[in-house]
Amino acid sequence: MARLAGILLAFALIVPHSATDLRAQEVGSETNLPIPRFVSLKAAEGNVRRGPSLSHRIDWVFVRRNMPLQVTAEYGHWRRVIDRDGFGGWVHYALLSGTRTVIIDQPDLPLLARPTADAPQNAVLQQGVIARIGECSLDWCQLSADGHRGWARKGAYWGVRADEILD
Repeated sequence: MARLAGILLAFALIVPHSATDLRAQEVGSETNLPIPRFVSLKAAEGNVRRGPSLSHRIDWVFVRRNMPLQVTAEYGHWRRVIDRDGFGGWVHYALLSGTRTVIIDQPDLPLLARPTADAPQNAVLQQGVIARIGECSLDWCQLSADGHRGWARKGAYWGVRADEILD
């Protein structure tokens, strides 16, 4: 037993510090994808149920195609989702898409030509607009909406984590 403890201690000393700080990310039992994760509403309407089956009551209906949602749990063909206000319930997986979108939270969000504060402005997105995400760095995401494309600083829209990087 003492020998095993010595081996484990020696291993801990040679493992880089960053490897010991890794947190295990939860994954969905059905998809093996990260939980929580962002998706979008594929359909123009999606029933939001109290539980994960057709026999559960419909609490409300999401009525905005491409609306970003966050998956917080999985059960069979059902995904528990929340919207940007934290409201949600269970939605059938066929109503969801892996296409990433965001919803603009601030009025008049400028889309810039490059991910720098001094870049020229390509367009301005209004509050409530849904935009598709291209790539993201730690501070910026490339967004596109209604034929306009550009970079916007994170924090002005919902649908991407602050620490998320997308290629």
